[in-house]
Amino acid sequence: MKKPNLDHAALLVLLAVICVLPFVATGYVLYVVNLLMVFVVLALGMHVVIGEAGQFALSHTAFYGIGIYTAGIINATWHPPFVVSIIAGGVLSAVLGYLIGFLALRMRDIYLALATFAFGEAMQWVFLNWDGVTGGSNGMRLQPAELFGLKLTNDLQAYPFVIGLTALMLWATVAISRSQFGSALRAVRESDVAATAMGINARAMKQSAFAISGAFAGVAGGMYTLFVSFIHPESLGFQTTILVLTMVVVGGIGSVRGAVAGAITFGIISELLRQALSVQEIIYGVILMGFMMFKPRGLFADRKKRAARPAAQEGLGGSAVHPGVAERSHA
Repeated sequence: MKKPNLDHAALLVLLAVICVLPFVATGYVLYVVNLLMVFVVLALGMHVVIGEAGQFALSHTAFYGIGIYTAGIINATWHPPFVVSIIAGGVLSAVLGYLIGFLALRMRDIYLALATFAFGEAMQWVFLNWDGVTGGSNGMRLQPAELFGLKLTNDLQAYPFVIGLTALMLWATVAISRSQFGSALRAVRESDVAATAMGINARAMKQSAFAISGAFAGVAGGMYTLFVSFIHPESLGFQTTILVLTMVVVGGIGSVRGAVAGAITFGIISELLRQALSVQEIIYGVILMGFMMFKPRGLFADRKKRAARPAAQEGLGGSAVHPGVAERSHA
């Protein structure tokens, strides 16, 4: 007898909740759900660069901020359909991500993490001090997003578009993971030398991972402008990077399911801790260190992959190499 697929069952339950929620939930609940969807897209983007490609980057929040400010400025200046401003933010973030990917060609592990962290801090400084564009330390008031003359002025109006964009980005992540491109990324993650020996361009793979991750973060920033009316650079600091990293690590590095589950779980936790801002970073840091030390595969990773991977290989690297890649390596 065939065992029920828990992923499919969970997906059906989630779809039912999504469809019913607008009719029974308050505005605040819809705001939280919209915010959780933004976190899901952010976590999926970090999953691509860390879980699939194995590049330990801490610049994700910078691309997220670029997406927010790009979409916000375009909306305020030209009032195009919000799809245009979101795509613009995603493209700009992807281009900058591709350029930052050059760091991955020369650095690894902690050195790459420090370099990308420095980029993230530099971008927050730009957000805080470029008064003429970002509003500086006063923040920037975001104009309502528009679609063919319809203005999105509340969480309920933004809700279906946020859900739709999240579903699209989730589909794209699964497609990448199951493709030959995803197999090549995982081969590079396991060993640059072995991947190159199999004819994979490791340099191109690393830069592509940064570009895709940046695009996801930029799109998440554009999604944020659909239901929020104000942005301040203080919300785009290292705390947000740690939060998203915690989502991916606790969920399960190398697992799409883990990225989604981790984003929803810790998105809710971050909302519950909103009144305890002074200790949030400490809590996230302790959780992150604990899981990296004692449960590096996370809570929601695929059990089949987890069982197939020897315990000695457990760690920040993520899931096992794609079977097709493993066979070519063995050959």
